[in-house]
Amino acid sequence: MLKLKPASSALEAVLIAALLTGCQGDGTEAVSATAGSDAQSTADSQRTADSAVDAAAALDRAAAKAEAAAQSVAATARRTTAAPTLTSRPAPVATPAAVAPARRGTALAAVAALTVRGRAPKTGYSRDQFGQAWFDTNRNGCDTRNDMLARDLRSRQMKNACKVLAGTLAPDPYTGTSIRFVYGGASEVDIDHVVALSDAWQKGAARWPAGKRLALANDPLNLLAVDASANRSKGDGDTATWLPPNKSYRCTYVAKQVAVKGKYGVWVTAAERDAMTRVLTTCPTMALPGPGSAPTVAALPRSPVQRAAAPVQAAPAPVQAAPAPVKVAPPASGVYYDNCTAARAAGAAPIMRGEPGYASKLDRDHDGIACE
Repeated sequence: MLKLKPASSALEAVLIAALLTGCQGDGTEAVSATAGSDAQSTADSQRTADSAVDAAAALDRAAAKAEAAAQSVAATARRTTAAPTLTSRPAPVATPAAVAPARRGTALAAVAALTVRGRAPKTGYSRDQFGQAWFDTNRNGCDTRNDMLARDLRSRQMKNACKVLAGTLAPDPYTGTSIRFVYGGASEVDIDHVVALSDAWQKGAARWPAGKRLALANDPLNLLAVDASANRSKGDGDTATWLPPNKSYRCTYVAKQVAVKGKYGVWVTAAERDAMTRVLTTCPTMALPGPGSAPTVAALPRSPVQRAAAPVQAAPAPVQAAPAPVKVAPPASGVYYDNCTAARAAGAAPIMRGEPGYASKLDRDHDGIACE
């Protein structure tokens, strides 16, 4: 009898099953008998082989899925590396827009040309350091104050070619309001030095010759008819410490300061320069005012002694004789007026500081001109 040993693997089980099938077909009795006795063992082996095949197929399917998953991960990694998402890229940082350079000829451009230094002490300053108040530096026969009133007031009433009796400041540049000026009335209109004389003193003018200080004090470029109250609140402030309440005039006001300081070489502090720049940046096309025709050094007025002294002509005399002594007329003195009414009655008004009869009590606005 042919006796088969149990299958040890799935392949052997398949071969055994095929052999048994062939033997049955032949009708061999011996083999059939043996196969019958081993039928149960063969069935068990077949089931084991089927299970092994199913397990191998499951493993193949799992391997295929694992391989597909690995390929998918690799492809995703390649896409992520080649095209990173926006979240992995740092957000762009906004940079401020470049500031356009100031146009040549503008007040803003002129600020950069001003000298920047610290403020010097006010030691030694007085209004007299800038010469006779409202001196007729342009030699037109009118004092500077009346020149400015005639320039800035409307609807003027004149006493003569020089003297302004009334007029309207419309509008006042510092407040934007309309102000009526009447000579001898309430002092509501001042002639302001756009660059205050005290400010100029602390920023270079203390070392100037007297003629240059006199020129600055009477230069029309630096003078403006304005509301008296606003002018007095300004004091000797610069752009960093005072600006006109009328905001629409600030660009023009600062442009005038830049023009005056540039013309005379008055320096600015760093804070003042920055304030000028801030204001003029809001009006970058504001033109720098021209320097005007006034010179930066004015001829000084003659003293009362010089005005009173008559030319001395030597009388014919023998050669041996000593020349006659020159007599200089003493300055007028002893002239006194109780009030402006008395001065006007005497035909002396207005009286300039230094002239006979001048007194501070008659000069209500302390501008150097009494009984205006």
